[in-house]
Amino acid sequence: MTRPGTDDEVRREVTATERRLHPVTPFRRAWAPVAVLIGWALHDPDGAHRQLTRLTTTTILIALAVVIPAAALYGFLSWWFTHFAVTGTELRIRTGLLFRRTAHIRLERIQAVDVTRPLLARVAGVAKLRLDVIGTDKKDELAYLGEADARTLRAELLARAAGFAPETAHEVGEAPEQRLLHVPAGVLAVSLLLTGATWATLAAALVVPPVLWFFTHNLWTVVATAVPLLGAAGASSVGRFVAEYDWTVAESPDGIRIDRGLLDRAHETVPPGRVQTVRIVEPLLWRRWGSSRSSGAESGGGWVRVELDVAGSSNSVLLPVAPREVAERLIARVLPGVTVPPAASLSRPPRRAGRCMPLWWRGHGLTVTDTVFVARHGLLRRSLALVPHAKVQSVRQEQGPWMRRWRLAHVHVDTGANKTVTARLRDAEEAARLLRAQAERSRTGRRDARPDRWMA
Repeated sequence: MTRPGTDDEVRREVTATERRLHPVTPFRRAWAPVAVLIGWALHDPDGAHRQLTRLTTTTILIALAVVIPAAALYGFLSWWFTHFAVTGTELRIRTGLLFRRTAHIRLERIQAVDVTRPLLARVAGVAKLRLDVIGTDKKDELAYLGEADARTLRAELLARAAGFAPETAHEVGEAPEQRLLHVPAGVLAVSLLLTGATWATLAAALVVPPVLWFFTHNLWTVVATAVPLLGAAGASSVGRFVAEYDWTVAESPDGIRIDRGLLDRAHETVPPGRVQTVRIVEPLLWRRWGSSRSSGAESGGGWVRVELDVAGSSNSVLLPVAPREVAERLIARVLPGVTVPPAASLSRPPRRAGRCMPLWWRGHGLTVTDTVFVARHGLLRRSLALVPHAKVQSVRQEQGPWMRRWRLAHVHVDTGANKTVTARLRDAEEAARLLRAQAERSRTGRRDARPDRWMA
């Protein structure tokens, strides 16, 4: 007995045209053998230096004459043996020179398709396509495609993931978008200067190396310590500014779109219905800065950062910095029907929680609304987590011996993004009631939730 449509599907599978990546790709892949040598030199600099001193100029020239053509040949062959095709049901990617690998990506399991353009790729007019697929931690990618081809393929994949027929997917094109907000470069720069982590890492990078030199007088020890510290200081300030420059958020039928980057441009999509947790982060100086320019943090002023936990996706930042009221309006777009509760509605742990966590217990808070489980932690750097009831996978209660002594307990809420939100230091009886009630809210929330579907 033949299933209806089987012959057509098989025919489309067979006749799917395989395509190659952009011809500039071999130059990128030719660096792989060279990168191995560089990695060895960085891992064992003394050994690399000894080996280089033993080589004559003639030997080095001969080695270069062999390595460079070999690297070029490797890049060409790896590009030549890489193909991809969009069939009736999947995106098929075949790679491998000696060991062949074929990735079969089911179209209905694609939840996000991001387009990234590193600096050199922008100069060459190419782009990288990265795919978030349900059930996988690592992103599959196609690097590189022409910029126009990347946009066209992205639109086709999203259309097919939304359920459009293969014959009409090419005609759908890129979904329209509505721009919601843009983060000015000046605001981003000031926010980084007001972040304590930036100054802490910079101070460590300036203070620790001289102290080590004073005690050890060992140059390699100082360099091995100073380089990571300087790298961390740069990543927390300059690196973040470069990565989050020109941050633009737009809304489209296929989700919330994010464009960002000074040198490397990235076009990312937060898929609809896949957001498990939203976090509102408030560093101390951001609250003070906002209160000096508006009516105060308690009345909605101040700057915040909005972070996300998305199931099966690496997209983790929705908004690097914005006034709180702007951030709350954007969160309402990501979580329809959810309103961020005011700070006054959060209940603190009982005063005896100070026996377990002196002073810092005041930074914890909890409230539960009809739509979300909300927990706050942090005194200097506040973080408010919102978990829709439909996204809760499990609820757990934790109580150590010292907490039992003071009749306290933690309540953990686990989400589909393998992350946990915790209501800390609650009264033990309250925690038990919360455990039972949250389990019921999660069950009914999943039953009433809308399906996670592209362009629904």
